[in-house]
Amino acid sequence: MRAALTAVAGAAAVTLLAGAPVDAVPVREATIVPASTVPSTDGRPREALLSIAALGVSGLRVVPYAGTPDDGPGTAIQDRGPAAAPHGSGGLVGPGGVGNYLVTGHRSSSTAPFRALPSLRVGARVVVVTDSHRLVYEVVSTRRTSFRSPASLRAQSAAVPGHPGREATRAMITLSTCATPEDHAAGNYWSDEFHNPEHRIEKIGVLRSVRAI
Repeated sequence: MRAALTAVAGAAAVTLLAGAPVDAVPVREATIVPASTVPSTDGRPREALLSIAALGVSGLRVVPYAGTPDDGPGTAIQDRGPAAAPHGSGGLVGPGGVGNYLVTGHRSSSTAPFRALPSLRVGARVVVVTDSHRLVYEVVSTRRTSFRSPASLRAQSAAVPGHPGREATRAMITLSTCATPEDHAAGNYWSDEFHNPEHRIEKIGVLRSVRAI
């Protein structure tokens, strides 16, 4: 989705559980995205390529679709190997948009692009390339989502991750994958109709730079 970019405030590192405040720590100096690099807005979903050097992920295709995280269409995309980016619900946006760019990927099936996502540390860079821009996000926190909790699902898709109803003022990214090994180790074998376990592990990032290509 081609969405306007804006000045992006920094965020200090914090590890979050579901429902914990995403901004309960002091904000460090902002990183400003120059207005001259802001792409035009036309409302189109944007396909992208995602790279995370710290995990050895390079050029992972991210396919946008209208829906909710890990629903039937989203699961079908991931089963084919790419990551999926839902839009049209909550505060979800496309790459670079002010709000929550949510990307889901398999951890233990298909090509398992997010196999090592839970190990991604605060400060890691996530690079997203569209047909017109190169975006760099910085991981600032970790949170969990429960698929058995409507409130947790609303928090996952909120414009400000973890805060339904709060107005977004910066571009953020949520990288989401299953917590199947952790759930099974705890004796939790619940799954939904698409074989999603109860919990998701998510890395939250903020946009640090953008440039036209």
